Amino acid sequence: MTLFQNKYRIESTRFKGWDYSSKGSYFVTICTQDRDNLFGGVVKGKMELNQYGNIVNQCWFDLPNHYENIRLDAFVVMPNHIHGIIIIDNNIINYHDVETGFNPVSTIVPTNTIIPPYITIQTKNRDGLFEFIRALKTFSGRRINELRQSPRKTVWQPRFHDHIIRDNDEFYRIRQYIINNPINFIEG
Repeated sequence: MTLFQNKYRIESTRFKGWDYSSKGSYFVTICTQDRDNLFGGVVKGKMELNQYGNIVNQCWFDLPNHYENIRLDAFVVMPNHIHGIIIIDNNIINYHDVETGFNPVSTIVPTNTIIPPYITIQTKNRDGLFEFIRALKTFSGRRINELRQSPRKTVWQPRFHDHIIRDNDEFYRIRQYIINNPINFIEG
């Protein structure tokens, strides 16, 4: 811990020098404020979401509708936290960015169009992991607080845990961990 403006703060756990908007797979864990069991409960090894848990679930799966360089993999909402795998792919083809001269080309792509593998179009905005997590926390927190009529109550802890997934073995091991999390969950 270091002292900053007469307050102690925890050092960043982020990988020094890593660009968190770069292509890759990331394992994230986000906990509720004070680890409150806010999203439902585990019954016989299965997570049963309540209305707040359903909001978090919907907000997670809505992220690709707001960010074009994100893909989602395994995900689970637990009583007081979530686990998920976010894949950032900055080479997703975006037909809305293609232009010819002064006139944009049609953004309607025929279903029988074959795109050669060597053609990729970088997206204009390279949103990264921190933006995705900020959006998830903001969207879900706002909707949860509207439902429970507590507009300023904090839903999430300020920080989150992330891990850069380095290879396929690790990816599949983490995916299994997420899938099996309700079975292994112990109330704390």
